[in-house]
Amino acid sequence: MLLRYLKSYICNSVAELRILQKWIDCFNAADAVALANLYAQDAINHQVANTPVIGKTAIHEMFVNEFATSKMVCIVEHIFEDGEWAIMEWKDPLGLRGCGFFHVQNDKIVFQRGYWDKLSFLKQHGLPVENSDENPNT
Repeated sequence: MLLRYLKSYICNSVAELRILQKWIDCFNAADAVALANLYAQDAINHQVANTPVIGKTAIHEMFVNEFATSKMVCIVEHIFEDGEWAIMEWKDPLGLRGCGFFHVQNDKIVFQRGYWDKLSFLKQHGLPVENSDENPNT
């Protein structure tokens, strides 16, 4: 019984890490379509500096808009796994750092949360700094 559990746990752990690696590859290729296909239909992507994005279609649109605005690169520093969660600590070539948490079920991301410094990102990319009164999460 224990061996069957361990085998199942190891196989599931590999799945979460495999999905995260696909996400990294698609993100670095700025491939919004392939990224969106990694998410469940009703997935939530919550970058805590922004309002949560709900649903695969909205997540696709978010990536299309972001890739049109900025060149973004994810350089992995550490990857961890805990059950159905894959966790990544990252940096980018401009020095921004952050981390992401990916809840994976049935080979799809059902929830993602990301932490990073939005003000630094906007300044590094020469983008306008938003008024915090309009977006309570900035």
